[in-house]
Amino acid sequence: MKAFEQKSYLSLNAASYNVRINPFRRTEVSCQLQEIDSSMKWPVIAHEEVLVKSKPAEPVIHQPLHLSRRARRNRKSPTQRAAFQETNISPDNFIYPVFIHQGEVDIPIKTMPGRYMLGWRHGLIEEVAKARDVGVNSIMLYPKVPDTLKSPIGEEAFNDNGLVQRAVGLLKARFPDLVIYTDVNFDEYSSSGHGGIIGEDGVILNDETIHQLRKQAVSQARAGADVVCTSEMLDGRVGAVRAALDAKGFHHVSIMSYSVNYQINPANSREALVEAREDEAEGADILMVKPALPSLDIIRLLKDQTLLPIGACQVSGEYSMIKAAGLLKMIDEEKVMMESLICLRRAGADLILTYFALQAATILCHENKRNYFN
Repeated sequence: MKAFEQKSYLSLNAASYNVRINPFRRTEVSCQLQEIDSSMKWPVIAHEEVLVKSKPAEPVIHQPLHLSRRARRNRKSPTQRAAFQETNISPDNFIYPVFIHQGEVDIPIKTMPGRYMLGWRHGLIEEVAKARDVGVNSIMLYPKVPDTLKSPIGEEAFNDNGLVQRAVGLLKARFPDLVIYTDVNFDEYSSSGHGGIIGEDGVILNDETIHQLRKQAVSQARAGADVVCTSEMLDGRVGAVRAALDAKGFHHVSIMSYSVNYQINPANSREALVEAREDEAEGADILMVKPALPSLDIIRLLKDQTLLPIGACQVSGEYSMIKAAGLLKMIDEEKVMMESLICLRRAGADLILTYFALQAATILCHENKRNYFN
C-alpha cells in the first residue's frame, strides 16, 4: 500500500481517477491511479495550517436557547452512550457461512478477499475451530460439487455419502454441540445451474423439484444437520420438507426458510410479507431475508408481524464491497463492518448469516476492543 502512504489522494474526486486493484494478494496491492481532470480536485488545507491560522470562534448569541430537552446531554460521554445503547450484538447472533470442496487444499475465492473454498477435511475443521474460539458456534455449509456429479434432476443432492453429508458427520464427530445449517438447494447439483428441474418449455418444474428437495433435506438431517434451509423460492417447499422430515422421525430438525429472496421484485414489500406468512403457516421455524442491507425495511416489517426469529443474509456482494473499499482506504473497514451488522440487529434480525462472522466476533471478544458505536 506504499502508493497510498506516500501521497494524499484526498484532493481527488471519486470521478477523477480510475482504480484497478487486485485485492486477493495478501502482501501487496497493485494499484494504478490516473488523474483525469485537475479541475475536479477538491481544495485541501493542511491540518497544521488550520491549527495555526484558526482563531477562537466569536460568540454569535448572548444567551442560550431555552430548550426543555437537549438530546446531546445523553451522548456526552462514551460511558453514557454505552449505557443507553438500545441494540447489542454478540457472536451468538452470527451464522458463519463456509464454502467446501472435495479436495484438501484451501483455494482463495478471487471475488471475496480473505475467503477460501476449504478442503472438507482439514481446512474446514481448522476454520470452524477458529470460529468457536471467538464464540461463533453456528455455521452454514455451501458445497462446490464437481461437474461430473451434476445432472438434470440433481440426484447427488440426496447422496448420503455426498460432500455435505460427509462434512456434517465429520464436524459433529469433532464438535458435537456445533449448530450446523445446511442448504436445501438444487442449483449446486443441477447440470443446468438453475434452481430446479427444467421442463421442455424451459420453465422450472415446481412440484417435481420439491420432490427432490424433500429427499435432500432428509439426507442432510440423517447426516446430523440441526437446521435445513429451504432457499429455493418454490411454492409449497416448506410444508413439503416439514412433512418429509416428520415422516422420517426428524421432528427435532428446524427449518430456516429463505422467505424473502432475490426472486421477489425488490420494489414489493407486500409480496415479501405474503411469502413470509405462507412459509410460517407451512411450518418454518426461522424466516430469512436475503440480501440483508437492502432489505432493512422488510426485516422491520417482518419483526413487527411475526413471533418467529428473523434471520438476515449478508450476501457475498455486501461483504466484497466493504472489503474492496477498505483495501482502497476509502473507508474504515472495521467500523463500516460493525455498523452494518448492528444496523441489521436494530432492524430486527435475530440471526445474521455473514462472511464477517469470524472477523467481527474476534473484535467483540477482544478485551481491549474499540467501542465502534461511540
